[in-house]
Amino acid sequence: MHIGLLSDTHIPGDASELPHSIKHVFDGVDLILHAGDIYTSAVLDELSAIAPVLAARGDDDSGEVLRDERVKWKHVLKLENHTVWLIHEMPYPYPVASWRAGTLRVGSDYNVPDIVVFGHDHCTIVERHDRVLMVNPGSPTFLNYRCGPGTVALLDIMSSEAQVRIVEL
Repeated sequence: MHIGLLSDTHIPGDASELPHSIKHVFDGVDLILHAGDIYTSAVLDELSAIAPVLAARGDDDSGEVLRDERVKWKHVLKLENHTVWLIHEMPYPYPVASWRAGTLRVGSDYNVPDIVVFGHDHCTIVERHDRVLMVNPGSPTFLNYRCGPGTVALLDIMSSEAQVRIVEL
């Protein structure tokens, strides 16, 4: 499965629109996951013209975004035999041992993920922690808290493995 990842679009606010290059980068994806701080459902509508979209509720999201059926605090997806969490803020430090012990509750799901897609930090992160792949695609509009072209990511999930590629816009 070929998945487009983005977060922290901050539209309108820090940018007036999505970078046009996103359409090219996400061409052919099966699904788009937005890790929150969307600001307006129009962003999700625009992305939906490319592929189906799911989004996490960001700490700055309000109004229409909170009423959008594509938006939840946390999505738990089963994709190609991998459990994927889509959330906005990742608790720090990465509490993988706590997940395994069942002592950390993120939303209402105690299942240990194989992949966690998150945002909030406006920086790119691709790291493995105790076999959990942690992915922050950065921001296409406000990377490292600077206005301008940023990054998105492509996640390829096969039954036995997952690979991530950060793409600069």
